[in-house]
Amino acid sequence: MEVVINQIEKRSWVEVDLSQLKLNYLAYKRSLRPETEIMAVIKADAYGHGDVQVARMLYDSGVRLFAVSNIDEAMGLREAGIKGEILILGYSSPIYARAIFENDLTQAIVSEEFAKALKEVGLPIKAQFAIDSGMNRIGLDGDDITGCERIIRQYAGHLNLNGLFTHLCVADSDVSDDVEFTKVQLRKFNDVCKRVSDLKLPYTHCLNSAGGLRYLPDMSEDMEDISKIVRLGIILYGLKPDLNMELPQGVKPALSWKSVISMVKQVRAGESIGYGRTYIADSDKIIATVATGYADGLSRHLSNSGFVLIKGQKAPIVGRICMDQTLVDVTGIKGVKMGDRVVILGQSGELSYDADEMATALNTIGYEIVCDISKRVQRFYFNSNVYL
Repeated sequence: MEVVINQIEKRSWVEVDLSQLKLNYLAYKRSLRPETEIMAVIKADAYGHGDVQVARMLYDSGVRLFAVSNIDEAMGLREAGIKGEILILGYSSPIYARAIFENDLTQAIVSEEFAKALKEVGLPIKAQFAIDSGMNRIGLDGDDITGCERIIRQYAGHLNLNGLFTHLCVADSDVSDDVEFTKVQLRKFNDVCKRVSDLKLPYTHCLNSAGGLRYLPDMSEDMEDISKIVRLGIILYGLKPDLNMELPQGVKPALSWKSVISMVKQVRAGESIGYGRTYIADSDKIIATVATGYADGLSRHLSNSGFVLIKGQKAPIVGRICMDQTLVDVTGIKGVKMGDRVVILGQSGELSYDADEMATALNTIGYEIVCDISKRVQRFYFNSNVYL
């Protein structure tokens, strides 16, 4: 017998508001120069939001440039029917060169050695050279402009070279040393691009979410070729590249994470709770079991320190977070019962809690919070509160 389950009643789930994602995209785009094109960064399953659903919404909204981390992500998008330019930002083994070519993907060239390996395949693969302007991660050495020019020209005739890019590593910071470092990165990248400007590469880009807001307004005509495209990442999802950064008006988190209470019980003063007996009740307590744990992506570091939202109130996490369950103190919240909704991230009554706030408590970044929500936490998509 087949059992049909109303999936929205599952134990732990994420709700993604595609309308809010579209609003975030439009609000960010309005903050840029009108002619600036957006490259949407949808790697890591669109930062945990669902890459196929996000890409479809963005394509329908006019986005034609996408960036992912690896060939698996790129192929997944193509197999789902996503059109447009898809740039693989990281390394792909040369054995996948034919798949890259046949699926009209664009491969980042991370080194001269990699360029040589792709050339030997003998296919005109679409490619973009990464330029290392100071991050020391991937790319040709931006300090050696002559070397960059030599390598780019050497392989431009063998590969279908259509662009150059670099990564800004502190564009989200307003510390004076970081600002100066970013300006140096921009100058290095611009100098390389100018050396090969006769190649007329259509995609030369360096600005990330933060860079588009902080540096694009002041970029001179001399940097026109590297300021036409902005790679929109974390701000698309309503989170901040840096907690001190003001986001464009209307940009908000598009993801909510919810769970359900599976049990409510009385715990007497002096009794312990959870693995390791790390919490001892100092008085009689009412404890609720939440059907979400660290295997779902709820950081174990929130044990005995974090909270969830129930009925518009904070319910402190008590004891160690388990693999599949978390215990919370609901002593001060009236009428809590099995089946009640729990908000891990999102809005409950007048209270809200987002990934940036959780990240602050964990001394990390909002990116990690949303990317860590595991695959077993099902995603649901809606526009105007209508589930898709």
